[in-house]
Amino acid sequence: MTNDNKDNKDEAVLGDIDRLVKEEERLYAKSELTTDDQARLAQLKVQLDQCWDLLRQRRALREFGKDADQAKVRPADIVENYEQ
Repeated sequence: MTNDNKDNKDEAVLGDIDRLVKEEERLYAKSELTTDDQARLAQLKVQLDQCWDLLRQRRALREFGKDADQAKVRPADIVENYEQ
């Protein structure tokens, strides 16, 4: 696989992050959040954390000469329990 393909996959993840952030911003822009809005915001947080985790995995694998495509989306219970 060429670097262009790997970069394209990173760009796709960044595109997902951008889309999720825009949705999050639209929800926060509301004057009042419904219960459904609050639930969606919680889902968005998890999805964003998963995207950022995947991107970090891809970059780390590439940095150490490994195939970035070995990176996988990790379950929410893993990415949400990282130590800060």
